[in-house]
Amino acid sequence: MKDIFKSVISPALIFRALAMPQSASAVKTDSAEDIVQKQLNAYNARDMDAFLATYADEAELFGFPNTPSAKGKEEIRKRYTVRFSDTLLHCIIVKRIVMGNTVIDHERVRVTLPEGPGVMEAIAIYEVHDGKIAKVTFISGKKTPGENL
Repeated sequence: MKDIFKSVISPALIFRALAMPQSASAVKTDSAEDIVQKQLNAYNARDMDAFLATYADEAELFGFPNTPSAKGKEEIRKRYTVRFSDTLLHCIIVKRIVMGNTVIDHERVRVTLPEGPGVMEAIAIYEVHDGKIAKVTFISGKKTPGENL
């Protein structure tokens, strides 16, 4: 009987078992695009904790080309607390470009402008490192009062 088990558990069978790929959940890590999408979903839900969870502790926000606007999660929290209080807030992506750890979004955001409800456009350039957003550079576009998404 022992000889049967020796022949069944052959070196070839062991090699095949070791060569089989691990399950996707065991090796998959979120891509830069996945992380930026989680950030967008949290933004649209106005979920500050989920939103900040996508950012590195020392993440930096800039206005194009290189004007600092926030550094670290607490400054980001302060900046977005007012934005998240806007009941109209909602962002859609017009176009997304992904290259490696960089995600570039053309965004249209429904907001309350000084003139009332409207839409603002922006380009957001996200840089993701070690599974977190490390840097975002914003290029402001036009603001259109009265426009809908």
